[in-house]
Amino acid sequence: MSTTKEQGAAMADLAKSEFIWKNGEKIAWANATTHVLSHALHYGTAVFEGMRCYKTPTGPAVFRLIDHMERLERSAKIIMMELPYSAAELVEATADLIQANNLESCYVRPIAYRGYGAIGVNPRPAPVDVVIAVWPWGEYLGAGTAEAGIKAGISSWRQRSANALPGAVKSSASYLNSGLAHMEALDHGYGEAILLNESGLVAEGSGENIFVVRESVITTPPLSDGILAGITRDSIIELARYLGLEVREASLVRTDLYTADEVFFTGSAAEVVPIISIDNRAVGTGQRGPVTKKLQQGFFDVVNGAIVEFAPWLYSV
Repeated sequence: MSTTKEQGAAMADLAKSEFIWKNGEKIAWANATTHVLSHALHYGTAVFEGMRCYKTPTGPAVFRLIDHMERLERSAKIIMMELPYSAAELVEATADLIQANNLESCYVRPIAYRGYGAIGVNPRPAPVDVVIAVWPWGEYLGAGTAEAGIKAGISSWRQRSANALPGAVKSSASYLNSGLAHMEALDHGYGEAILLNESGLVAEGSGENIFVVRESVITTPPLSDGILAGITRDSIIELARYLGLEVREASLVRTDLYTADEVFFTGSAAEVVPIISIDNRAVGTGQRGPVTKKLQQGFFDVVNGAIVEFAPWLYSV
């Protein structure tokens, strides 16, 4: 089995915790089930988030928890799904769930979906179920990739059109596109895919935003190119400027990736991961570059509570 396929298999392994929060109650992990005729299973009518809780010197803290829950609300609004819980209630439920599971660090997955009660493309008759799960999860793109980096390939699959499934919506339906691109990348010996939009501009990875470094200037695609408004993306932009680095939001083409000094992914699951080659072309020296390393170190300082200016981003459990 190839290294990239091993990474893919590792990513499929899911640790368990004791409790999951569903519709206002903590229930046993094994009992967190849903009906096979749930609307979301058949039509993709679900919105979700992903974030991490980090072990800090003052205890567990979720990185930008409030921002994530507010983005969940926005996603639900766009697809005309009325959530039965406010962002503030979901924030409290998340903190309580992490405490109940006695976790010092974990991944957090809230999801709101149309449940059992209607079949057909009209989702409105189906009830809205809300679930929060937490579990231990290591490096998303494989152990050691934060330092060693990954090889990426530009996918033959294009980013879904902004007028079909808007990038502003983090929905389960959107991630079929991501899954196709990611599986293709693994089958070609890469660790991750890079998608272009329908205009041929660089969009994002299958589950990450992308940044390019050239002559010490950092560039990332703008939201108008159909990408997700990533919360880690936003964090890295603010952190880079705090560290005195120049950051631009500008459209990128394929050759910008090939001629970059450094390229890296960001995401709540992926965190900050260097890309060492694209389409079998070495990025820069073929190793993690100095700007990426500096941002990684800064990011982990932030999530561990070591930079006081970013303390408001940490929600103590």
